[in-house]
Amino acid sequence: MVTKKITANRALLATAMAASLVLGAAGCAREGGAEAGKDSGVVHVVCGATEDWCAATTKKFTESTGVKADFVRLSSGEALARIKAGKGNAEFDVWYGGPADGYASAGEEGLLEPYVSPNAGVIPAKYKDPQGTWTGVYVGALGFCSNNKLLAERGLQVPDSWTDLLDPKLAKDVGIAHPSTSGTSYTALWTQVQLAGGDETKALDYMRKLHPNVLQYTKSGSAPAQMTARGEVAVGIIFAHDCVATVEAGFPDLRVSFPTEGTGYETGGVALVKNAKNPTSGRKFVDWALTTEAQEVGPSVKAYQFPTNPQAKVSSKVLPLSGIKMVEYDAVAAGKAKSALNKRFDAEVAQAPKS
Repeated sequence: MVTKKITANRALLATAMAASLVLGAAGCAREGGAEAGKDSGVVHVVCGATEDWCAATTKKFTESTGVKADFVRLSSGEALARIKAGKGNAEFDVWYGGPADGYASAGEEGLLEPYVSPNAGVIPAKYKDPQGTWTGVYVGALGFCSNNKLLAERGLQVPDSWTDLLDPKLAKDVGIAHPSTSGTSYTALWTQVQLAGGDETKALDYMRKLHPNVLQYTKSGSAPAQMTARGEVAVGIIFAHDCVATVEAGFPDLRVSFPTEGTGYETGGVALVKNAKNPTSGRKFVDWALTTEAQEVGPSVKAYQFPTNPQAKVSSKVLPLSGIKMVEYDAVAAGKAKSALNKRFDAEVAQAPKS
């Protein structure tokens, strides 16, 4: 009788364990299946790098992983606006390229899905968000791109300070983008905040003084390089690598310089978009973007940023960061201040009349 009871109990236990395993498997299947089921094996990328770099990167990703990829090239502010507009129905799976303060701002608004890639371990801590909201894939320093011939005509030297750009001889002769649409220009604005000891009003005072010398505020951060090359302005405020690429494109009179007071820099990011339609493929893209293979694509299309992966080969045309005086650039703080500071810039600087 005892033996029968033990046998029955064992049978009941086995049945319960089997049921538990089935339910657990079903739960996993529901979770994994739901994600796998809605992932179509393609990744839609909103890309803040140059058009050529976006194309080369997505192409190489597909060749390396077999996962299809497409992209829309947008400046940082435009990318943030599009991601925000698609909050209830995500248009993109991944955001790639463009300064990390834009990503930090998007993270504050709950627009990105935190993801710590297994490949993120090799990326230095200063180039990534510890919660995985974004991870850096390249670094570039802000500088001046000058047309040497035009400066000589005006009796000016290549500028090596922010103060040099305020010279009345440069009236309507400086090119810079609008910080609301351009991560490059927001880097310039936040650099002034850092140089002013965190005082946003003083930073805007500098931008107001610069305003009469600005020909126009472009939408794209790299556009002032082309304006300088064509002789529309004598100096452009851009990331130095964009000036180097323009020199390579056939404009040898351009010169790169950096302000002695200190300059800001961008950490170009990659991140998953919240509620992406293709989250599995999106994670694969993030994983791949942190590899040496991905970070060595840039120089093949004249994109000379510094890779964040220490094992990636660095092109001889990449300007070494060690020789440039940098400000302490906190992308998270910059991201939190971005919306309000851009509104102040628009109201207090961009709309001011020019004498």
